Amino acid sequence: MSTDYQRAREELGRRLRELRIESPDGRLTGSQLAQRLGWPQSKVSKLENGRQTPTDDDLRAWADAVGQSTAFAELRARLRGFESHIRSWRRQLVAGHRPVQETWNALVAESRVLHMWENCLVSGMLQTADYARYVFERYTDLRSSPRDVEEAVRARMKRQEWLYRPSKRLNLIMWEGALWARVCPADVLVAQLDRLLGVVGMDTVRLGILPLDAELRIPPGNPFSMLDDRLVVVEDWHAELWLDDAETIALYRRVWDTFAESAVFGAEAQQVIARVRRSIKV
Repeated sequence: MSTDYQRAREELGRRLRELRIESPDGRLTGSQLAQRLGWPQSKVSKLENGRQTPTDDDLRAWADAVGQSTAFAELRARLRGFESHIRSWRRQLVAGHRPVQETWNALVAESRVLHMWENCLVSGMLQTADYARYVFERYTDLRSSPRDVEEAVRARMKRQEWLYRPSKRLNLIMWEGALWARVCPADVLVAQLDRLLGVVGMDTVRLGILPLDAELRIPPGNPFSMLDDRLVVVEDWHAELWLDDAETIALYRRVWDTFAESAVFGAEAQQVIARVRRSIKV
C-alpha cells in the first residue's frame, strides 16, 4: 500500500474521530459509538486509526450515528479522493467483471499508444475468447464475485477492435512464463498461442517475448499498462494501482524499456512462441 494512500486513510480516520468527539449529543466514546452502530469496538478503532478502509455505507452510518448526517458528502469525497489511486478488486467487482472491462474499454479507446508488460498471463489485448473465458472463471472463483463471465468476455473482445485502427499502437512485452501458464485446457492454450503467432507483424502491434533464459537487468515485477503518457495501471492481487504523476509514469516507461532490452521481437518472438506451442500435448 502506498504511503500517500495510507496517509490519506489516516487523515480520513482523524476526521471520523473529530466527528465522534464533536457529536451534538455529547462526546461519544469509541465504545459507545460502536454499540450505537452495532459494530465491534475494534472496527471503530481501526477506522479512526487508518487501519481499515471504510465503505460508503460505513461513512453514512457513522455520520448518522454521531448526529452529523450532512458530513457524509465530505467523507465520501475524501474516500473517493484516495481510492482513485488504489482501486480494490472487492469494490470494483461488486457488479461483476463486465463493468471493469467496460471501464478499460473507455480508457483504451481514448489512448493512442499502449505500453504493456505481462508476466503471468497472455495480455487481455490479445486473448482469444476461450482463453479469456477461463481467466474470468478463475478470478470469479477466487474473488467470489458475480458470475458474468460471458458478458465480460464480450466486453474484452470488443476492446480488441482498437488493434485494427491505423492510428493506434500496442507495445507489448510478455515473459515467456506467461505462455506456459496452464490456466486453461491444452487445446485452448494452443489456439491462444496460434493467435499470438498471427499478430506478430501487425502494423499496430509490437510484440516482444522475454525468454526464460534471458539475462534480466531488473526482476520481472507486477504486470502494468501505460496509456500514452498520462496513466499507468499496475495490477496486484488486492487492487489496481492507478498512477498519474509524471515521475512515476517516467519510471514505468524506464522499466518497460529495460525489459525491451532483454526481449526478442519479430521472427525471434515467433520462434519462442512456436517452441512453447510444440511442447504442449493436446
